[in-house]
Amino acid sequence: MRDKLEYYSVKFFISIVGFLPNSAVYKILKSISKLLFKYEKRRSKLTKLNLKSAFPDKNRDEIKKLALDSYESVAITISEIILMLNNKINLNDMVENKEEFLKKMELYTKDTKNGVLIITAHFSNWELAAQFLPLHGYPMLAIGREGNNKLIEKNITTPFRQRYGNRNVYKKRAMFNIIKTLKRGKFAGLLFDQKAGGENSVKVNFFNLPADTTKSIAELKLKFNPVILPIFFPRQKNGKYIPIVYKPVEYIAKDEESTDEQIKNITQKYNDILEEVVRKYPEQWFWMHNRWRLV
Repeated sequence: MRDKLEYYSVKFFISIVGFLPNSAVYKILKSISKLLFKYEKRRSKLTKLNLKSAFPDKNRDEIKKLALDSYESVAITISEIILMLNNKINLNDMVENKEEFLKKMELYTKDTKNGVLIITAHFSNWELAAQFLPLHGYPMLAIGREGNNKLIEKNITTPFRQRYGNRNVYKKRAMFNIIKTLKRGKFAGLLFDQKAGGENSVKVNFFNLPADTTKSIAELKLKFNPVILPIFFPRQKNGKYIPIVYKPVEYIAKDEESTDEQIKNITQKYNDILEEVVRKYPEQWFWMHNRWRLV
């Protein structure tokens, strides 16, 4: 009963928003984000704690502003996802420098005999990135966490993520499906910036703090040698996005004697790339997540 109530509430909200001007959607979600920052103390405190830990030189006012900006960034992302669900926003209109980006994509993925593994993060509008790529000829196996509400997952989230030819797979079957996809010379994509745990993780530095990080990408690189392609879609001041695609990461820490050290150093390399992007656009990363297990 609870799942049905949540599902129809979400569906109703999305439908109502569909009748509003796009500008009103942004305004409403930004207002909600400010209220959440002010009154949902547990998450806002964690956000500020994460930011202060990552940027120890920033003062209290700077941290608060950055935290508020990060909440607004998430509000913009959610607004755009809702607008995308209602087909009220054009993906191509949202992205600038498309031609340059697509030329690099073609160059970097010419040799796909071992497949391509796109790595990214909960940064800016990550759902835009996941849909823009298949729209332009790069459909992928998209790895995600299964939502708690099965009805929302089945009727809203999965159809949305599988637009334009993507295939959505949950984390519990991720490795099997990624390997199968790479062996066929196809594309897979995953977000690697959330905390991991147990045997599937390795502790590496992120903003000079120890962070448990999935070691799956490094293991796949060593075993199957796919093209590892970091991609991010930073939002610009005008509200548009200029995508960044790094050159394929070939680093395999071959000088290390043990496989464990190789995996650790390779994973560190991926974290360093993410940190470089987040430092440039700090307000656009998902600081609400308990990345370093500080609480």
